[in-house]
Amino acid sequence: MIRTLVADDQALVRGGLCAMLECQDGIEVVGEAADGAEAVEQSLPRRPDVVLMDIRMPRVDGIEATRRLVAGANAPRILILTTFDVDEYVYEAMRAGAAGFLLKDAAPAKLAEGIRTVAAGEALLAPSVTRRLVEHFVRRPSPAAADGTRFGELTSRELDVLRQIARGLSNAEIAGRLFLSEATVKTHVTRILAKLGLRGRVQAVVLAYESGLVEPGEG
Repeated sequence: MIRTLVADDQALVRGGLCAMLECQDGIEVVGEAADGAEAVEQSLPRRPDVVLMDIRMPRVDGIEATRRLVAGANAPRILILTTFDVDEYVYEAMRAGAAGFLLKDAAPAKLAEGIRTVAAGEALLAPSVTRRLVEHFVRRPSPAAADGTRFGELTSRELDVLRQIARGLSNAEIAGRLFLSEATVKTHVTRILAKLGLRGRVQAVVLAYESGLVEPGEG
């Protein structure tokens, strides 16, 4: 069972999300939170695998709550819920370490699929949406930025994998494109995150775009 905690300041929305999730196979709702502070507090004893996190909440918002949660030991995966697919707050949540985002009007099956995706360690970012977010909020780096020391420890193959991560591809899709086994791709991803000091794939996406390693619109 995927242990899930729902954080949203609107009681009706929160209740509706919990009701939808309780009907999905393999997902268990282990707690509810009305703001980011409660989400952090409840995550310690309840140990969710995934936290569904609204962004705009009182006291502690979803971005700060995400930062606090991903900085802890045995951090849950954070799935951001938002009303808009192009939103500066969503981008900041990605930078903070969220595993992806979904629109609040997503169908129950889509919501459950998203939880399963991030629980499995994948990022939930449609390539087209990622590009739109980057186009809105990333300042263009200098052409030489991608050649900086930040990527100096990566091998050429790891750079190839990082470019595919930034384009929103799953491990299976990267394996097919680069003619590697899925297990080998998973190993490369683990090493990339460790070498760059990143907490997840979404932070790798943000870094790749911000540094100029990948540019919006690349196929």
